[in-house]
Amino acid sequence: MPILDVQDLTTYYMTARGPVRAAEGVSFQLEKGEAMGLAGESGCGKTTVALSLLKILPTNGRIVRGKIIVDGKDIVPLKESEMRKNIRWRSVSMVFQGAMNALNPLYKIGDQIVEAIKLHEPDVTRQEAKDRTGKLFEMVGLEPSRTDNYPHEFSGGMKQRALIAMSLANNPHIVIADEPGTALDVIVQAQVLRLISELKERLNLSVIMIAHDLSMIAEVCQKIAIMYAGYMVENGDIVKIFKDPLHPYTQDLIESFPSIMADKQEMVSIPGFPPDLLDPPPGCRFHPRCKYAMDICRKETPHLLEVSANHRVACHLVKRK
Repeated sequence: MPILDVQDLTTYYMTARGPVRAAEGVSFQLEKGEAMGLAGESGCGKTTVALSLLKILPTNGRIVRGKIIVDGKDIVPLKESEMRKNIRWRSVSMVFQGAMNALNPLYKIGDQIVEAIKLHEPDVTRQEAKDRTGKLFEMVGLEPSRTDNYPHEFSGGMKQRALIAMSLANNPHIVIADEPGTALDVIVQAQVLRLISELKERLNLSVIMIAHDLSMIAEVCQKIAIMYAGYMVENGDIVKIFKDPLHPYTQDLIESFPSIMADKQEMVSIPGFPPDLLDPPPGCRFHPRCKYAMDICRKETPHLLEVSANHRVACHLVKRK
């Protein structure tokens, strides 16, 4: 049984102009010890899916249908108190985007991690929580003595490591990393990705990594899911999808990134803009930008179906098994 099973997850943001259809019919599974990447342009629904998994959406966010099954239990119907006590940080935790904004500048970093431990495990003494925090710092490559520092005393990479330590504070099974390389230079970014890979193997963690950069996902993940305008358009084995992408959006996304192995060539951009999710186009949402669009693409929404082992695509062009 998968450790995480997301079925038909549909999340809207309610506005005065109507619902923003941020994520529709999203389905995927994550096994124990497996890493999956979630990729796509800004506004495609990646972070909405992540926030839905923890039920920490903005006040106007609503999960309108679907199931999120964690360790065999659907968490969508759970009350806030149950989510706080049993799910967040204990089963599923998150490394939030932008370490600068995720840490309170007025409190020592160690105290913030101690607070997270005490909140979810009230029987743990403060000294035990401090000792655990020191061990977590060692685990992520920070000196335990630095738990007494404030966020402004840490570099960007150190802040990111501290956030990873915080995400592990209550021994979760699943860690969501939302753009863990944001605002970091490439050297520090590589160190953070290596750390996530090492912790995944050492602790047998299941990881969901959200990123624009496909190379970051390829560094850590075994599976990848491509999202466009709220829909998951392709997912499966990362090697298979990188070698033989079937959805036109996936093909364009891969071609828009440079390769250090291939011959020099002009960068390819995807024409047009993502649709307005207040009023998305009928049929396939990518059809206004797709060079292969047919009449059926403008009328019928393609469903995500299996085309081969560990490879699913939502496209009218692709033949099914």
